[in-house]
Amino acid sequence: MKEVFLYIFFGGLTTVVNFVVYFIARDLLKTDLIVSNTLSWIAAVLFAFITNKIWVFQSKTQGIIELLIELLKFVFYRLLSFGIDMGCMLLFINVMHLGDFLSKLFTQVFIVIANYVFSKLFIFKKKTVSSKESTKE
Repeated sequence: MKEVFLYIFFGGLTTVVNFVVYFIARDLLKTDLIVSNTLSWIAAVLFAFITNKIWVFQSKTQGIIELLIELLKFVFYRLLSFGIDMGCMLLFINVMHLGDFLSKLFTQVFIVIANYVFSKLFIFKKKTVSSKESTKE
């Protein structure tokens, strides 16, 4: 239960990062929807990787190769959710004519759930010790 709470907490902060960067890019830098959403995704992924690795899933990696593999898996699954994010944003804004804020909010709720499943099942899996390894100790 602690893990779910931490994921929701840091997922909420990741969403804040996503929103802030999106609206800074869109309103201050005057970028279009795709550029704004891409920049916000990059910032959110970097923030989420660090917080998920350290505090949510407390993943321990040994060596740079293992860390890079974990990061690449994280980015791969976040690219999947980015496709969902971008598709939903384009659908909600361009087809359904919802505003940016509401579209971003609806999309992020779904993305947080999908990313938890990806992280739990495929990225930050707990390493199991085989019975053969445990008898050696």
